[in-house]
Amino acid sequence: MTAPDTLNFDGIYREHIADVWRMLFALGVREADLADACQEVFVIVLRRLPEFDGRAKVTTWLYAIALRVASSFRRRAHNRREALVAETADHPAEDRLDDALDVRRALARIRDAVAQLDDDRRTVFVLFELHEMTLKEISETVGCPLQTAYSRLVSARKFLAERAQPVARGGTSP
Repeated sequence: MTAPDTLNFDGIYREHIADVWRMLFALGVREADLADACQEVFVIVLRRLPEFDGRAKVTTWLYAIALRVASSFRRRAHNRREALVAETADHPAEDRLDDALDVRRALARIRDAVAQLDDDRRTVFVLFELHEMTLKEISETVGCPLQTAYSRLVSARKFLAERAQPVARGGTSP
């Protein structure tokens, strides 16, 4: 762990901005809100850096802040009702375009499935699978017992596996 007296905001920002951005997106912050959410995370970091005591890793501390900010932005976004529209190709069907469309559909299904997870399961899944944190680190970050973090991960994986079935080419999902 890094000693608190050797930490500086500029270094933390440069080293972790991309991770925080990806985490906020994975936790359901709308693309239109990502810049604002990321800025909010680092405003909190700047304000609380003198209080950081170094008992946890900087990444664990950042993720805990990002979790709260993402939750706040998702609640705000819940009040905005936007219609999602599937994008379609304007070109004649070709194998390459079909393949690209299949990939986009699969990614959209995964993104939609992750968005359907409750906050607890989504948080554990994102931290474990995308940010490669250990379950022990996750349980400390979110403030739950280790076994609960494990249970949430298993449940999230099962939920996503049920909803991430491949879509037939040219078809629509059920």
